[in-house]
Order: sequence, then C-alpha cells, then structure tokens
Amino acid sequence: MTQGDHNAKPDDALVRASQNGDMVAFEELVSRHRDKVYARAFSMMRNEDTALDLSQQAWVKAWQRLAQFHGDSSFLTWMTRIVINLCLDQLRKQKRLRAESIEQLEEDLGGVERQMPVITPNPTERLERSELRERIDRALGHLTYEHRTVLILHEFQELEYKEIAKRMECSIGTVMSRLFYARRKMAVLMAGWKREESK
Repeated sequence: MTQGDHNAKPDDALVRASQNGDMVAFEELVSRHRDKVYARAFSMMRNEDTALDLSQQAWVKAWQRLAQFHGDSSFLTWMTRIVINLCLDQLRKQKRLRAESIEQLEEDLGGVERQMPVITPNPTERLERSELRERIDRALGHLTYEHRTVLILHEFQELEYKEIAKRMECSIGTVMSRLFYARRKMAVLMAGWKREESK
C-alpha cells in the first residue's frame, strides 16, 4: 500500500496494519505523532538534541514492541509512555553522574562536614543560613500551588516522580515540566534578591 492509502485511516487501523509488517502504515503513525512525542521528550529533557535522540529511540522501540500494543489506551498514549520511560532512564543516569561529580568534589575539598567548625559554630554562618532559609520560603511563596507542591515533594520529601504524579493526579511528564519551571523561577527570584541585598 502507498502512503496515500493510509492517510485517511484511524490510528487503530494503522496499528493493525503495522503489526502485520506494513512499514508504510507505521511511517504514517510516525508522521502523525512525531511532533507530540518529541514535544514530550523536550519538556522533560530541555535539550533539543537529547529530545530528538530519545524520541527516535522511542519510535524504534515502538516498532520492536508493536505486538505488545493491545489497544487498551490510544496509540499516542502508549507512545508517550515509551518516550517518558526513556527520558526518565536518561535523567536517572544524569542524576547519578551529577551525584558522583558532587561526591568527587566534596572528596577533593576534604568533605563539607570536615570543614565545619565542631564546637564553636560561626554566628555569621548561622545568620547566613537563616537568611537563605527565609529567601527560600519567600521564593516558594511566589510559586503557584502546583509548582510549589511538586518542588517540595521532590526536593524536600525526596519522592519519586511516579509517586508525585500519583499524589497530584497528573502525568509524570507534567510533574517534570512543573519541576523544571519551579526550579527556574526559584533561581531567578533568589538571584535577584541576592543582587539587591549586595547593592
């Protein structure tokens, strides 16, 4: 069959044709949904090259696993799930690498704890910490309920994305984009206040 024969068909018909080895039908599915799949990857990774690479990996994986698609959800929902899982794996890897880098840095500096005074804490340092806490609380107050909640659950209560999504009754992709926005907003607010205070 040619691409033109598939244009008017609904997704489920194209999926069935693809499951029977019709590559042209699968290409039509890719053509219909690649922008949405890429957009989901980009919303999580915030990097065009990485998002492109992961969305392409998702399509390869979808073709390989097509027999596992039984139509319980829409094809796009199924595809979105695949790309979200690939993004989460990538983010976990990046987080692990970042954690290792931080550990290495702490080791190079002789460990943060070992540098802290043991018996007589520095009163200025305590004051700075208290000011930092106040700035964080103030910045949190400028976030919307959704952005503040996702940040608190992830950063302070250390919940996994899946658990946050369940609690907030939204998708993991939504959790990721809210978290990205909340962190960026916090950084902008706190940097602005710090500049004002140092004037």
